[in-house]
Amino acid sequence: MLLLAALGSAPAAAAVVDLQVTQRVSLLDGQAFGEAGAYEKIAGIVTIAVDPDDEANGRITDLGLAPRDSDGRVRARANFMVLKPVDPKRSNGVGLLEVSNRGGKASLRYFNGATVSAADPVKPDAFGDGLLMRLGLTVIWVGWQFDVSDQPGNLRLEAPVARGADAPLTGLARSDWVVDAPVPALALGHRGHRPYPVYDRADPRNVLYRRAGRDEPRREVPRERWRFGRTMDVGWSDDDGWISLDGGFKPGHVYELVYVARDPVVVGLGLAMIRDLMAYARFDPKAVFPVRHAIAFGVSQTGRFLRQFLYQGFNVDEQGRRVFDGMLIHTAGAGRGSFNHRFAQPSRDAHRYSAFFYPTDLYPFASLPTPDPVTGRDDGLLDALDPAHRPKVMVTNTGYEYWGRAASLIHTAVDGQDLEAAVQERIYHLASGQHYVGAWPSPQVPALADGRAWRSNPLDFLVNLRALLSRLVDWVARDQAPPHSRYPQRARGELVTPDAFRFVDLPGLTAPDRAHVAYRADYGPDWSRGVIGKQPPWLGPPFVTQVPAVDTMGNELGGVRNVEITVPLATYTPWSLRGGLHQPAELNDFVGMIAPLAVDDASAVANGDPRPSVASLYRDRDDYLRQVAAAAAALVEQGFLLDEDQQRVLTRASKTWAWVHGEGRQTR
Repeated sequence: MLLLAALGSAPAAAAVVDLQVTQRVSLLDGQAFGEAGAYEKIAGIVTIAVDPDDEANGRITDLGLAPRDSDGRVRARANFMVLKPVDPKRSNGVGLLEVSNRGGKASLRYFNGATVSAADPVKPDAFGDGLLMRLGLTVIWVGWQFDVSDQPGNLRLEAPVARGADAPLTGLARSDWVVDAPVPALALGHRGHRPYPVYDRADPRNVLYRRAGRDEPRREVPRERWRFGRTMDVGWSDDDGWISLDGGFKPGHVYELVYVARDPVVVGLGLAMIRDLMAYARFDPKAVFPVRHAIAFGVSQTGRFLRQFLYQGFNVDEQGRRVFDGMLIHTAGAGRGSFNHRFAQPSRDAHRYSAFFYPTDLYPFASLPTPDPVTGRDDGLLDALDPAHRPKVMVTNTGYEYWGRAASLIHTAVDGQDLEAAVQERIYHLASGQHYVGAWPSPQVPALADGRAWRSNPLDFLVNLRALLSRLVDWVARDQAPPHSRYPQRARGELVTPDAFRFVDLPGLTAPDRAHVAYRADYGPDWSRGVIGKQPPWLGPPFVTQVPAVDTMGNELGGVRNVEITVPLATYTPWSLRGGLHQPAELNDFVGMIAPLAVDDASAVANGDPRPSVASLYRDRDDYLRQVAAAAAALVEQGFLLDEDQQRVLTRASKTWAWVHGEGRQTR
């Protein structure tokens, strides 16, 4: 291991003013990854200094209220990590910056098929088959989120606090929880993230509400019944990061706390950090990890981050240069998020039945302008960028994002009619997938409906992401166009409203009758400058949300249909219901189901299953695998599967055949 102390001084006009390399080490004993050769890991700390008066930074909320250095700039710093070819001549010149989801690193798992998601990737199981390396990419991670949990190896942004002239800056913050089991105390931070400090515990604006469901009326919990803090092993702790309720929090309720917080972090500096580190790699002649082209990748939370990045015009640096040439935005749905406003909590998202009404699903949704007659606005996601500064964008969503993230809004007008994608945009629906690929095969997956449906959907769309990233690299570096967009369209009967959704009649399996809804929300008169004045917000009329229709098997129409769908052994739903929990008809976050076909006609009749049996579709296992091979070859031809991944698809199909026929499967 080689420890380096510093980097040469950055140019005076550059936003990256210091980059300290603390670790530089060869990976896997110099193992070669194809033509790219051996790789090395570089890690350290980067500092940016941004000019509050520069137009490129004009949308960073509260930047003018942050302390400045002697040059009049505002500084922030973060830890970073880079994986790059040891020999720069063997690089393909493309940098892939993964916007870290909640401080972690997902690219090696998503694209390389790594079996572990390592905070510090140095062992073979963190690299999988090395696709990213074999492509010759320089892979970059940097902290952008200030409130990530205190886990070893997390990437974190250190950003200044905005301050008032003579007193701390205060404002309203909000936390909410769906309680499904009795609990004595609740953490204010979302999913273990750091909350904002309480300004005054006795402030009458600190209010705890309780309601029976998503849209049920709020009831205020008497102030004398709850307090900040919690009971620890050593006794009571006045911990402002928690609240406790006399008698505990009861299952079957949604609790919501509005409180007066202090010391808002200049959260929008995270957008600048992503922009400026990539600009450094592209344009600084002394860059430690130089690249010629730049691609951003974001998944879920950070896919929404990239939509915010585009909407607020951050793809232009202080020198007026385009930063990213391409983006792969995965499972973001129609959302943006809490990435650039006062008292923003970047971890907060939005689902049908959790994290309610945060500024996530906000108009505009589509890349091109779509008029909204209700508000009179006519806006598009790319309007802040002139055509020369717009990257080539691939957007991928699974079926879950249509049900749980209002994804139809990215390609429909506000009245629900179909829209075309922008010229340099591709939209791909990964049909019938859940938010992430479920573990497979797993006898531990809980059975539903007497073993005829299983929670957690294992449809493997990661093979599509591998192919699409390769196509995006070609699109950016060599201007080779990728496959045309594939998403469900209303005009073809592939997109329907939830009340018109018709699912196959499987005994014991209830289909949803609702989906996540995006509202015309009012966050107060100062929202246009990033300050929330209404907590919770006032909700105006909802936008039209639609979901993919299904075929006679119950699998989704439109989009990219993988072999699991075109050569079926099961129904793959991107949704599942809460069932035995409170509000049983509401959707679970993220998770779908798999319902295997009956193995023969007699079993189908006995189960009341209207779908064809496996025996009626395929003569035997070999016939099934022959059809899978043909379907996989078609996906390769269409550009949605790498040639090298055909065997992966066949191997998984063989395991699915065995599982459907009872191997490794349990019932209640």
